Amino acid sequence: MTYQETLTYLYNSAPLFQHVGKAAYKEGLSNTLALDEYFGHPHRKFRTTHVAGTNGKGSCSHTLAAILQSAGYRVGLYTSPHLVDFRERIRINGVPISQEFVIDFVEKHRSFFEPLHPSFFELATAMAFHYFASQQVDVAVIEVGLGGRLDCTNIIHPDLCLITNISFDHIQFLGNTLAKIAGEKAGIIKPSVPVVIGETTPETKPVFQQKAAEVNAPIFFAEEEHPLLSALHDESGNYIYQTTRYHDLKGELGGICQEKNTNTLLTALPLLEQQGYHITETDIRNGFAHVCELTGLMGRWQKLSSHPTIVCDTGHNVGGIQYIVKQLSFQQYKQLHIVIGMVNDKDISGVLAMLPKDAIYYFTQASVQRALPAGKVKELANSYGLSGNAYPDVKTAVEAAQKQADADDFIFVGGSSFIVADLLSTCFPVE
Repeated sequence: MTYQETLTYLYNSAPLFQHVGKAAYKEGLSNTLALDEYFGHPHRKFRTTHVAGTNGKGSCSHTLAAILQSAGYRVGLYTSPHLVDFRERIRINGVPISQEFVIDFVEKHRSFFEPLHPSFFELATAMAFHYFASQQVDVAVIEVGLGGRLDCTNIIHPDLCLITNISFDHIQFLGNTLAKIAGEKAGIIKPSVPVVIGETTPETKPVFQQKAAEVNAPIFFAEEEHPLLSALHDESGNYIYQTTRYHDLKGELGGICQEKNTNTLLTALPLLEQQGYHITETDIRNGFAHVCELTGLMGRWQKLSSHPTIVCDTGHNVGGIQYIVKQLSFQQYKQLHIVIGMVNDKDISGVLAMLPKDAIYYFTQASVQRALPAGKVKELANSYGLSGNAYPDVKTAVEAAQKQADADDFIFVGGSSFIVADLLSTCFPVE
């Protein structure tokens, strides 16, 4: 099979959650454990850090990987979803898994896994762990796919667990209260393994405390440790952080949400040092300053063009959009244009209620089955006082915004990871 034929096989035989949603979700770890045994428990052959949370886990995972790379480690990085190419999910020192490995994995092992009828994510996770072991990584940063307790990444025994925050997302799987969602995310907390909690609410903090106490895991709340003292942007849009340990720490990622992520990471790094990781101040500075170059991260308040400014962000739920709205309010522009689309299992009303009413909107839909039709997005948005036209795809919507915008206007593209994926693949193709 060719690489594209292999991907088609994977998507068709094990439906991709980002395409079809709930139908692709398989509860329980039986398939994961069977795959893990078949491949010889590959996750036991390297050290790991486990990262969960509703928002921010991707940025934290990539930044942590960048720091460990800078420290000289051979670092595996497993994240989801991908934006342009499946291989983004599985990287070593920023380099995506090879097409050949993906092809060989399917061809050599399909006779075993086909009878299991695994989900796409179960197969991808098995592939990632097998790849990292075969390539002899020193450590892998593993991002939870969905939830935590029953997520198929949860077979690892990490050196550190990190839970960024809890807000409403995937409530059909994780529960309809913050406490229930926190309970699922807290499922990654392991006996005697330190855990860092980035943000809490009165509903979620007791859940984390109880779980940590049950398994005798040292727990650290970043909001109480508070290593980040202040954060300002420089002229290029990068953050300059003042911390309890570092003066003028430069952060490449520019979104406001990165302040919370940075506070979380600065709480976590000393714990890794206590676990025997050799990480210098130079390594930390280099990782924060060059995370995109080192790991290939895309879609986090990513500036794509100037005159007019075009920025995209993968924030896709109320917790993520609140930071985006705040960020937009700080921008300098004559007119704001927003290209937006969402998928059908998110709190669409909650997002629309937060968006600025003085923007010109371009309602659209991503090229996935879960996409809410552009006309429906427009209809719902109109009821919240948001006005604009509907467009059949992201490329058409962005081109309309570019045509209407003046040089000193600002165009934001987002609402869904899949909107950003279509943007990057059709309007600003990645080399």
